[in-house]
Amino acid sequence: MEVVAFERRRIPEGAILSTWRAADGWAYRRMDWRQPRQAGARGNLLFAGGRGDFIEKYLEACGHWHARGWNVTMFDWRGQGGSQEIVETQLGSLDPLVDDLTALVADWRSESAGPHVVVAHSMGGHILLRTLVEGEAQLDAAVLVAPMVMINARPLPRFAASHIASFITGLGLGGRPAWKTPRRLMQTGSRRQAFLTSSPERYEDEAWWWREHPGYHLGAPSWGWLRAAYRSSARLTPASLSTIRIPLLFIAASHDRLVSSAAIRRAAAAVPGAELLIFERAGHEILRESDPVRLEALARIDSFLDQRAPA
Repeated sequence: MEVVAFERRRIPEGAILSTWRAADGWAYRRMDWRQPRQAGARGNLLFAGGRGDFIEKYLEACGHWHARGWNVTMFDWRGQGGSQEIVETQLGSLDPLVDDLTALVADWRSESAGPHVVVAHSMGGHILLRTLVEGEAQLDAAVLVAPMVMINARPLPRFAASHIASFITGLGLGGRPAWKTPRRLMQTGSRRQAFLTSSPERYEDEAWWWREHPGYHLGAPSWGWLRAAYRSSARLTPASLSTIRIPLLFIAASHDRLVSSAAIRRAAAAVPGAELLIFERAGHEILRESDPVRLEALARIDSFLDQRAPA
């Protein structure tokens, strides 16, 4: 696959920005980037980002899929990007996001013929798994990139981290950030960058968008959000995952510092017929990694979708 130098992407010409309303009225910022002729589309691909992500951050990856013939749909989760009618501290459970994705997928599927596939990253992967185990999302295939099956709480054991988040939230401090992120960690070359991506250009791209739209930067998760995430993860049991019947591809980084790669391995083993790709040298944001990783991940996704969700 040809390596192309990174170039910051803005909303592409021909893409349509709109508002999608959840059942409770919250406004979601949505982007539909369709093929010039609907009849010539390869299919329909919905991308679901992670906590703190926004449409512009993944335009590079979605541009790749659009170039391969997919109609691409992206959105900002409630409280993120351009969907900020609430703040994260008001989100005491991840259940509203599960309901939102379920309804959005249903509406999106009704708009065009298949195939319909979802690529979901991090928290988006967690929410997608919840919709699948609860039997609500009807899809032809899905790809989960570094999905948040479980938060990586090292060096604390998971049960201890979960109890701490519940205890602090129970004290009425759930709206407080779980940690402080010094400004130096936001800079290129920092430890935070090492956790996310080895690509300085893509790391700086996120900071550039934060400067353009300060509201896009959510900062550290709150204690209440962490409690909600741990409680939601408890519902992704081997038994529940074993009920999923659509083709799934899991992609993970073996040394991911944000989510548990061991939990991803267990989830992939629990889902019948699921495929798994592990990168030994990659940060959490695999689709925003340096080209050797990023392009291999995209090629594997393309191959998987060609086989499992043919045009």
